[in-house]
Amino acid sequence: MKKALITGITGQDGSYLAELLLSKGYEVHGIIRRASTFNTARIDHIFRDLHETDPKLLLHYGDLSDSEQISSIIYNIEPDEVYHLGAQSHVRVSFDTPTYTSDVTALGTTRLLEVIRRSGLPIRFYQASSSEMFGSAKPPQNEMTPFEPRSPYACSKVHAYWMVKNYRAGYGMFASNGILFNHESPRRGETFVTRKVTRAVASIAAGKQDAVYLGNLDAKRDWGFAPEYVEIMWRMLQRPSPDDYVIGTGRNNTVREFVDSAFDYAGLDPKKHVRIDKRYFRPTEVDELVADTSKAKRDLDMNPRVRFEDLVKIMVDADMRASGLEPVGDGDALLKSKFPDMWWEAD
Repeated sequence: MKKALITGITGQDGSYLAELLLSKGYEVHGIIRRASTFNTARIDHIFRDLHETDPKLLLHYGDLSDSEQISSIIYNIEPDEVYHLGAQSHVRVSFDTPTYTSDVTALGTTRLLEVIRRSGLPIRFYQASSSEMFGSAKPPQNEMTPFEPRSPYACSKVHAYWMVKNYRAGYGMFASNGILFNHESPRRGETFVTRKVTRAVASIAAGKQDAVYLGNLDAKRDWGFAPEYVEIMWRMLQRPSPDDYVIGTGRNNTVREFVDSAFDYAGLDPKKHVRIDKRYFRPTEVDELVADTSKAKRDLDMNPRVRFEDLVKIMVDADMRASGLEPVGDGDALLKSKFPDMWWEAD
C-alpha cells in the first residue's frame, strides 16, 4: 500500500486529492493546523475515527512555519509521495500579509524539501505552483514563459518553484512543479471570486441578501474544474522522471463573463445586484492569464472535460442546494455524464 502525505488537505484541492488517492488504495496522511474550531468540513465525509478498524485517512497537527513538526511527521510516516498544496493562497490577502505569506508559501516549501532531502527517503514531491507567477507576462503562458509576478503571493510561489528545481538538479530528488491555472468547484473557498459570486447568486435568489461587492471585473482567467486538476497532480508523480507542467484549459474569460453567466443561469439581472468596491482591487493587477498546455497534453493526457459554461452551472446549482433552494438544472447529472467513474462525492 502506497502512503501519501498532503499539506493543505482541508482545502479544495486537498480534499479532492485525498478522495482520489483513497480510491486508488493509498493510505493518506494530511497535515492540519491546530485551531479552536473544527476546520475539516471538506474532508469530514471521508474521515474515520482512529478507534474504528483500519482507517486509511490520518491527520496530523503541524504548521509549514515549523521545521521540527514537519520533520517529525515525515520521519514517522515515511511517505512514498508528498503533495505540497498548503499555502497562504489568497492573492489579495497577500498584499496585507506579505511577511506571513512569504514565510508559509515560500519558506514552507523549502522546509519540506530540506526535511525530505535529509531523510534520505525516495519520496516523490509535488509542488503546487500557480499561474499567478506569470503575472504581467504576455499570454498564452507555457513552461518557457518568463515569470513576472505581481503580488507577494506570486513572488512566494516563484521562490518555491525555483527551490523545487534546485533540489531536483542538485540532489537528484523526484520533485515536480504543477503550474496550475485557476481551478474551481463547489468546494472553492468562499472569499475567492468565483465562489463569492455563486454563493451570492443563491443567497439573492433565496432573499437572504440583495447585492454582492466585487473588484476588477475585466481580469481574464483560465478557469477549470478542480477534480480534473488533482488527477493531473497524481499523474505527474507516476511518471518515470520529474518535470514541470502548465495545467489549464487553454481558454480564458473575464470575471464579468463569470458574473453574467452565473446570474443569467439563475434568472437574475446582475446589473441590479452587482456593486464595485475598490477595496477588492489589487495594488498591482494581473490582466490576462491563459494556459498553453501543449506539453501536458502530450505527457499527461491533459484534456479538460468541464468547460467554463459547465463549471458555472455546477457551482451555482451546488450553492442553490446549500441555500435550501432547488438547483436551476442538474449539476450532478452533468458531472456523471462527463465522469461515469466519478470518484469524489458530489457537493
